[in-house]
Amino acid sequence: MATRKTPPKPPAKRPRKRVAVRDGEAPEPVDDSLAAMREAAKGCKRCPLWKPATQTVFGEGPEDARVLFIGEQPGDAEDLSGQPFVGPAGKLFDRALAELGLDRAAFYVTNAVKHFKYEWRGKVRLHKSPDASERAACRLWLERELAAVKPDIIVCLGAIAARSVLGSKFRLMAQRGAWQTLADGTRVLATVHPSFVLRQRGDEDRHAAYAQFVADLSLLKRKGRKG
Repeated sequence: MATRKTPPKPPAKRPRKRVAVRDGEAPEPVDDSLAAMREAAKGCKRCPLWKPATQTVFGEGPEDARVLFIGEQPGDAEDLSGQPFVGPAGKLFDRALAELGLDRAAFYVTNAVKHFKYEWRGKVRLHKSPDASERAACRLWLERELAAVKPDIIVCLGAIAARSVLGSKFRLMAQRGAWQTLADGTRVLATVHPSFVLRQRGDEDRHAAYAQFVADLSLLKRKGRKG
């Protein structure tokens, strides 16, 4: 009786060599999933903002979300937690959505810039606007998020977010609350960042700014239809 030959053992897999990421570069995601992008973005060094920041703050939400919100950049609370829109502006954002009966869990929420840029005022870290080169460096991640989610509607919160989608000529305060349409048919709505509401001086101005913010977001309840 012939003896059965033992099949040869497959060659041992060598662990993938980790390539060091240099300044000005970013790791490549292993695939096109949001999870892979989020993991790769942790090591992004495309601009200098990664050095003082605690961590990258990537977007969160369903990969098949119909609506995608874009803010400007993480704040202090987001930098520490690693999650977008969890600080004072995020709480106001949640409040506005709740008043409209909209479920944040159904939306994908991200920022145009993924690292917190700040300056120290005593022991407090205060937001500082990212410059054009920093916004351009982070554009890669936003484009990948948009390609992965493929939303029907994009909502831009703040001028930096709006210009990242609608171009440098877009004027937020003149064009807020009006539907725009991209070349691929995606509908875009721009309004102020919730931090704009918080910065208003006096209760009357703050209440008026909040009411207008909610009115802009209420257009989502029409499912992006004109009129």
